[in-house]
Amino acid sequence: MLAPPEPAPFNVLWIQSGGCGGCTMSMLCAEAPDLATTLESANIRFLWHPTLSEETGAEAVALFEQVLDGTLRLDALCVEGAMLRGPKDTGRFHILAGTGVPTIEWVRRLAAVAETVVAVGTCAAYGGVTAAGANPTDACGLQYDGRREGGALGTAFRSRSGLPVINVAGCPTHPNWVTETLMLLAAGLLGADDLDVYRRPRFYADHLVHHGCPRNEYYEYKASAEKMSDLGCMMEHLGCLGTQAHADCNTRLWNGEGSCTRGGYACINCTAPEFEEPGHAFVETPKIAGFPVGLPTDMPKAWFVALSSLAKAATPERLRLNATSDHVVRPPAVRDIKRR
Repeated sequence: MLAPPEPAPFNVLWIQSGGCGGCTMSMLCAEAPDLATTLESANIRFLWHPTLSEETGAEAVALFEQVLDGTLRLDALCVEGAMLRGPKDTGRFHILAGTGVPTIEWVRRLAAVAETVVAVGTCAAYGGVTAAGANPTDACGLQYDGRREGGALGTAFRSRSGLPVINVAGCPTHPNWVTETLMLLAAGLLGADDLDVYRRPRFYADHLVHHGCPRNEYYEYKASAEKMSDLGCMMEHLGCLGTQAHADCNTRLWNGEGSCTRGGYACINCTAPEFEEPGHAFVETPKIAGFPVGLPTDMPKAWFVALSSLAKAATPERLRLNATSDHVVRPPAVRDIKRR
């Protein structure tokens, strides 16, 4: 009896454009299991990746041509880094080496034949840090220009599967956000309803960085840090946006044990469009009448003001002391459970 044929692999082509390559570096840190094991277990094959593949130059271009002429099936086009439209919409700030053709044009051609298109990182999704400031390269995302729809592929773009660009936003992305997106696509389990309003996969974007933050007890009592080394909540004075940022960073830890807030740094909401231009220093909290301008998600201002006043009045002395220290000054009291 003949064995059933092996299922066709899920083919991925990865292109890097205007960015730092940090999302690839993050993805290479996937663990338990590692990246290669994860991809193999899901039958995902990288046709080409600028860091991982041996093919370069003419070999890589020949592979691109095979995708375009239909010889090779393209299940997912992954783009890392912003699209560079300049100068004057020519795209010639970034030419794909050896081809004379702007990278943005290669992306448009490949996107037209791809079953799905994935923007890996906030630069590819919305423009990100590459589009910050005066934006001399006229950088944008694949289907967004900051918060505005459009970008390199245009508002109306849909891949062959009928989906818009899937924005795996983050700066950088968590390795599992990328691999799980590809695994869900390979299994046919990621549809339009699985994307949020900015087309981020909801499996991580329906969470807040605030969830699981080890500083939550300080947040509850508004026991705030005053300088970067302090243990208290960083929302009130140090610019932390964890109560507004859509990501599961504190429940899906980085490198097995870390996150920005666990490392003592404020969340800067790097999964959101235009996070790179907050209008103030990242580690400062803008305020009006002493209250933060950016309130926690779903929290009406009146309730926040009332609850903050009550919380500060009820702050235990232990939290008050520890919040402005770089180590635990007063540990929690040991309270024996009464015997019944």
